[in-house]
Amino acid sequence: MLQPNDDNYFMQKAYQEAEIAFHKNEVPIGAIIVCKNKIIAKAHNLTETLNDVTAHAEMQAFTSASDFLGGKYLKECTLYVTLEPCQMCAGASYWTQIDKIVFGAYDKQRGYQYYKTQLHPKTKVIGGVLENKCGKLLTRFFVEKRNLN
Repeated sequence: MLQPNDDNYFMQKAYQEAEIAFHKNEVPIGAIIVCKNKIIAKAHNLTETLNDVTAHAEMQAFTSASDFLGGKYLKECTLYVTLEPCQMCAGASYWTQIDKIVFGAYDKQRGYQYYKTQLHPKTKVIGGVLENKCGKLLTRFFVEKRNLN
């Protein structure tokens, strides 16, 4: 059984946010931010809803977590996101000084690692948590999109 304080547990929570995005016809990426074993922010992509290319799940989560904590730095926090962050979100994570990033599926074409985007030197990264599950939801979304056109 998954327990809080486990990367799989928290990635499952991020996945639930991705499912919400899926049902809103948004690219299904979900994110949560955890501080001291407590979820302080939940978010999913809102780029279509807000007509804003910067409304990625991570960006929404950073804003929500900063508001919750009353400050812009997320030094004792972990970001869980269902897809490897893009260079924009990785760049924003640099400025938040987030302690750790855990992501699900790798993005070999648009992920921050492809572009060699630098994270904050103190940020730890774990990739591939629930990778298949997270990847399958994204694949399903784009297959269904193509079949509708």
